[in-house]
Amino acid sequence: MDVFPLPLARIGIIGGGQLGRMLAKAAKRLGCTCVILDPTPGSPAGQVAGHQIVGNYHDAAKLRELAESCDVITFDIEDIDTETLIQLEREGHRIHPSPRVLALIQDKLTQKQALAAAGIPTAEFVPMPEPTPEDFAAFGYPLVQKARRGGYDGRGVSILKSAEDYPRHLPVPSLLERFVPAAKELAVVVARGHDGDCRCYPVVEMVFRPGENVLDLLLAPARIAPETAEAAVALAVRTVETLGGVGIFGVELFLTETGELLVNEVAPRTHNSGHHTIEANVTDQFEQHLRAVVGLPLGATDQLSPAAMINLLGAPDHRGRPVVKGLSEALAIPGVCLHLYGKAATAPYRKMGHVTVLDPDIATAEHKALQVRALIEISGEDHP
Repeated sequence: MDVFPLPLARIGIIGGGQLGRMLAKAAKRLGCTCVILDPTPGSPAGQVAGHQIVGNYHDAAKLRELAESCDVITFDIEDIDTETLIQLEREGHRIHPSPRVLALIQDKLTQKQALAAAGIPTAEFVPMPEPTPEDFAAFGYPLVQKARRGGYDGRGVSILKSAEDYPRHLPVPSLLERFVPAAKELAVVVARGHDGDCRCYPVVEMVFRPGENVLDLLLAPARIAPETAEAAVALAVRTVETLGGVGIFGVELFLTETGELLVNEVAPRTHNSGHHTIEANVTDQFEQHLRAVVGLPLGATDQLSPAAMINLLGAPDHRGRPVVKGLSEALAIPGVCLHLYGKAATAPYRKMGHVTVLDPDIATAEHKALQVRALIEISGEDHP
């Protein structure tokens, strides 16, 4: 029988946002301590962990300070100095997922090239080092332009329907993808352990907010045929095994109108499409990620209840200290589980929290989630 001294592990988390916050909460449950690296003092994750190094994700000295104060490092973001992390890994520091995997994935072009080389089905794409109207026209509209680096939560992505939309292109090194008319957008959260053991959560269905391209509504499980769900899980596992690494991976998929499954993107971290697992599954994605990176056995991923999740976004034209309206009315709805992220300031469409609604009937859960979305507004003290 194993004997573990406490704390079980000292975990360094690069990134102090909501994902780091939920990781830190799960770490405390598992008997671990956390140190957060984030440039914002009193970050959402730092509030929970209690110990934060204030510094930038590209500050080599701060990354080294974090590594030397912890047993294992993980991250809740992708825009990190991977060269320093690779050097720290060479020196014997444990970092999961591997910084080499992160370096591959954080560049959307090399990520797509790796998937294509492995035979993973994905939308047709071409590199676009220097955007020009002629190259866009030659590729053909409609198209999706993605910045190679730095994009998240809809940033760094531009959907262009015709040549008239070219003025909205991104003037940065990028790639062009064929626009996929998807019947549904799906996601599979996959956990991979040190021994290669993979555990998948049931496939979820995602609805994105038009314009901002931010996840607006999630339904778990997805309303798809069982054989489609089985194929999506198998494709997600193939994708993660192709990339390698240890921890949680969010695999986003398109289900085309003809029933084909295509991998859209992969995130080497806990993912917005897995937030509902905190209440709805035996082992939530945050605990699962920590089990993987620390080297513990992976937990069961069975779903205990259908769930719908909405992101709580900052109201348009509002900034400053958050002001929440409609909270009491929303919490009066049975099955509503509220998560606020402790961010000091709101901004238009900034993720300020999420709500998961549990109900034995997925349609009822969706209806209640839409009620909550209509009730709760997060505005700010500074507005026009």
